[in-house]
Amino acid sequence: MNRPEPLPPLAPPAGMGPLPVGRWFLLAGTAVALVFAVGVTAILIALTQTQGARKTLVDVIDPTALHTLEISTALQAQEGAIRGYGLTTEQQYFQDYRQGVADEQAATGQIAALLPRLPDPSALRSRMDRLTIAAAAWRRDYAEKIAAAVPKVGANAVNRDLGKVNVERFNDVRAALADQQDLLNRLHDLGRDRLQKGWRTIYVAVAVLVGSLALAVIGCTLIVRYVVILPVARLARQVRAVATGDFDRELGVERPAELRELSGHVDGMRRRIVSEWRAAEEARQQFAEQAKELKRSNGELEQFAYVASHDLQEPLRKVASFSQMLEQRYADQLDDRARQYIAFAVDGAKRMQLLINDLLDFSRVGRVGGELTPVASEDALDRALRNLDALLTDAGATVTRDDDLPEVVGNTLLLSQLFQNLVGNAVKFRGSEPPLIHIGAERDGGMWEFHCSDNGIGVDPKYADRIFLIFQRLHPRDVYPGSGIGLALCRKIVEYHGGRIWLDGGEGAGATFRWTLPVVGDPDA
Repeated sequence: MNRPEPLPPLAPPAGMGPLPVGRWFLLAGTAVALVFAVGVTAILIALTQTQGARKTLVDVIDPTALHTLEISTALQAQEGAIRGYGLTTEQQYFQDYRQGVADEQAATGQIAALLPRLPDPSALRSRMDRLTIAAAAWRRDYAEKIAAAVPKVGANAVNRDLGKVNVERFNDVRAALADQQDLLNRLHDLGRDRLQKGWRTIYVAVAVLVGSLALAVIGCTLIVRYVVILPVARLARQVRAVATGDFDRELGVERPAELRELSGHVDGMRRRIVSEWRAAEEARQQFAEQAKELKRSNGELEQFAYVASHDLQEPLRKVASFSQMLEQRYADQLDDRARQYIAFAVDGAKRMQLLINDLLDFSRVGRVGGELTPVASEDALDRALRNLDALLTDAGATVTRDDDLPEVVGNTLLLSQLFQNLVGNAVKFRGSEPPLIHIGAERDGGMWEFHCSDNGIGVDPKYADRIFLIFQRLHPRDVYPGSGIGLALCRKIVEYHGGRIWLDGGEGAGATFRWTLPVVGDPDA
């Protein structure tokens, strides 16, 4: 049978072909992580700016505007109180005036504390200086003159000239207040715009994050679909086609790298299986032809066995019969040498018949033995001893056995022949004492180990293997008759049952043969 040709590599070399699935997801994950990092950074920056804008607006600009309003209120209160004091000379008005001044100074001090935290402190500082100067000029030129004149002239302290001065100086105060309030309004609008811009940035960054996550989900879905699901489905269709009998169908997908390698291995396995299958099919055909030839050969062997057992033995019987008749009829005419020749011819014919029968028995083992079934070894031994009854009686032999010989898996006729050959050998090769033969068995795992011991002449251990070969004899034929097939037949019977037989090389007289047979119910039997 020809060996299949070497197959090409199962998969492309490493580092070639499309990206693996892990690389696809790594790239997608890196892109998503980058977008996510940018979005989170933008949100953090926007939150920081928004927080700063909110603190500036709420904690600085709005309180400054409130304190400016307090200054305006305090100045209005001062103007009304000092004018009332000049018209009525009542001290309550003068006290209200002093309270207004104190309130103005307190509000001015609070604004001065907030100035460093304003977005443009110099602009507000210049306007505060203008307001302070305008308020000081009004108090110097109007309020303080009325306060100084009331104790002297009483209600006549307020005159037309001071009224004009009041209008002029207080208009300057109002203008300074309006300018400062306008600046604070602009700063308020600027802070509000910064706050709104920060929130818009946060909204945009959150939207970008949500969009990037959506794109990541879509991208992963597309990767799974086009890089995993579709190639797997394509490979599955190809495998199904092969499974349905299209063994020449090529398997292969181009992406991803893992599936490409896997498809290469699967295709290589397909090609190897197809190659082995074709080789096995060729071998099966050859085995079928050999089985057919073997069947024909067995048929011829059966025919030969029939001829050997009938037609071939008939001439031998005639040779022996007519030789004996020749000796009887012409006995008085034959000398001793002629009678010896006739005896040789008769003996040769009988030995040829024995040899043919033994060869037939040897050839039948395993061919016409029948099915192996549970067999009681006691029954097989009894049958063998009945066949050897005359021989055992003539030799004065004693055969003993263990109390309970086991049940084994085998064929009754073959096992009987095995016992018969071993016991017959023990009687044939006996010594000067009457033969003592013992049959026993003990369990050895999944096998029964039998033994047949005798007190005969024994066997030299160096011939332990030779004695089981066909036609091998250790003694001359005129000393111990036989065909040299007995032990070879025993070996063939034991091996047919799945066991083995050997000569025990123990010390002492006689010989001990051991053999194994399967235990009934053993799974390996």
